[in-house]
Amino acid sequence: MARPEDGAQTQSPEAQIRALYEQAESETAKALEQVAAQPSFGRLLALSAENVAALTRIGSDIADLILRNLRIAGRADITRLARQLHRTEDKLERVLQEVEELRDQLARERGKASTSDRPNERRAPR
Repeated sequence: MARPEDGAQTQSPEAQIRALYEQAESETAKALEQVAAQPSFGRLLALSAENVAALTRIGSDIADLILRNLRIAGRADITRLARQLHRTEDKLERVLQEVEELRDQLARERGKASTSDRPNERRAPR
């Protein structure tokens, strides 16, 4: 430490620590700015983002596999079942339309047959 009679000002230990901290902080900021200015930093950032996305997808797939192995319906299972249900509903709708058309056709044929019957003749019991 410098002596007061030498003309130098003495600093308290707290002030010295604060000055060292500020100096380290400014040097670190300059170094990080230099690193971020490099073109390779952008590439590294892009690769890191790709890796995070890939790890997220792997984690999601693992979760689906765990659910499937536990015999609990996962997202993919529910989606597949929904598609099957829609296909079945469409088929049933087509069958219903065909049945209604056949009923209408049968009613028309019966109506023609009843009008062509002679009024004096009796109909056979059904």
